[in-house]
Amino acid sequence: MVLGSSTQPNLKNGGGPLINPGERLMNPAANIGVTNDLSENIILTTVDDLYNWTRLSSLFPLLYGTACCFIEFAALLGSRFDFDRFGLAPRASPRQADLIIVAGTVTMKMAPALVRLYEQMPKPAYVMAMGACTITGGMFSSDSPTALRGVDKIIPVDVYIPGCPPRPEAIFDAVIKLRKKIANESMREYDKMAETHRFYTRSHELKTVAPILTGTYLASETRDTPPKELREAMGMPVTPALPESEKQKEKA
Repeated sequence: MVLGSSTQPNLKNGGGPLINPGERLMNPAANIGVTNDLSENIILTTVDDLYNWTRLSSLFPLLYGTACCFIEFAALLGSRFDFDRFGLAPRASPRQADLIIVAGTVTMKMAPALVRLYEQMPKPAYVMAMGACTITGGMFSSDSPTALRGVDKIIPVDVYIPGCPPRPEAIFDAVIKLRKKIANESMREYDKMAETHRFYTRSHELKTVAPILTGTYLASETRDTPPKELREAMGMPVTPALPESEKQKEKA
């Protein structure tokens, strides 16, 4: 197919069709070599743009999940959503991952392990807080003494994904926002992006204290000793003070 205004071929040299002056083939069969167009041969960019382009096009998320939000995250691995098209290759080792999607409730017992995983990831590393339980504690924020009220208290969060649980499309939207953030970063600002005000780290100077919730409130006297009737049936000795205290309760 010939591009141009003229559709009549020139028949010369035995009747073979030639290209009119100023016309070009749309799909040439042979290699046309180096063209004269400057835009087709030279690419102008910066080291930051090239480096950021390689990172945002090959994010390796860590396979990490603690609750029901991970079911939505696992759905991305299937053929219906296929998050491999974003260049996301899930990794099972934190030393090979640069993105961690915290999917699910984080408890006080899991918090040190999560911080350890984050510190083992090569920097710069990125964090997504997925779901209400990860962001604020969710339904466990009012009545659970073990749920962490926000994962941003222990590790820095780049993108928040609200929902309970968020749909896979919401994770796609978060990935697009994270890619835009990575594209605008500069190598000169890496020293300014260091984590500050960390609540937990392996090099902290905090003093270890005894836990408050030890479970001793469950070991009351009424739980340790059986009732008087059961002890008499079992042949166990009954203290004289016990019948008197029961008589006083009956009189009251």
